[in-house]
Parts: sequence; C-alpha cells; structure tokens
Amino acid sequence: MKREIIHTDAAPAAVGPYSQAIRLGSMVYSSGQIPLDPESGQIVAGGIKEQAERALKNLSEVLQASGSSMEQVVKVTCFITDMSMFGAMNAVYAEFFGANPPARSCIGVASLPKGALVEFEAVAASE
Repeated sequence: MKREIIHTDAAPAAVGPYSQAIRLGSMVYSSGQIPLDPESGQIVAGGIKEQAERALKNLSEVLQASGSSMEQVVKVTCFITDMSMFGAMNAVYAEFFGANPPARSCIGVASLPKGALVEFEAVAASE
C-alpha cells in the first residue's frame, strides 16, 4: 500500500515534525488538531466552545484534503485539559458529527500544545 502525506493550507501547518494526516489505502489517520487559526497560527480567542469549533473545523479541512469527511470518521480521540468543560465541548462535537457519531475516547490531560484547551484526532475511511 502507498503511504500518502496529506497537507492543506486550509488547516494550520504542523508545529513540529509530523504530517497533518496520512492516507494508507482507504484509511486516513489525522494528527491531533488544536484550535489554531490557519492564517495567524494563533489559538482562537474565547473558551472551550470556540476552541472546540475551530479544532473540529481544522480536522474537517484535513479530512477533506485527504478525500474523506467528517461523515466517514470511524474513531475520534479527544484530549481536554479540564473535564469540567466536557459538556460544552460535547455540545459542539455533536454539531459536527450529528445523529451517527463515530466511536470516541476522551482523555483528560494536564496540558496541550500552545495552551490549547482541546485537541481532536481521527481515523476515517477514504474513497
């Protein structure tokens, strides 16, 4: 199988030695997406709702660049720095994944890159 590196300028550039995503066969494996504005490279203003929305938009852009979409996601891992924000994050997440959400894990962590409150990574099918 051919391993293909995925990159799009519609999502933030990698802030380290990693790819935005890798497509291998019919599967896409995304790197974690934090709430960076793709143009400024800065964390978006606001709280968990705004950060979750931006991070999920970034994830969606990476998936689209790979030939996949949010509808084809089979597994998400989310990382959150404060589990008391889980409900607010979950409400935004539900808007992106609708009635048939993928499998998911949510892990509370001490910190995330650039001071982000939330990060999402996904595994998705691709055409």
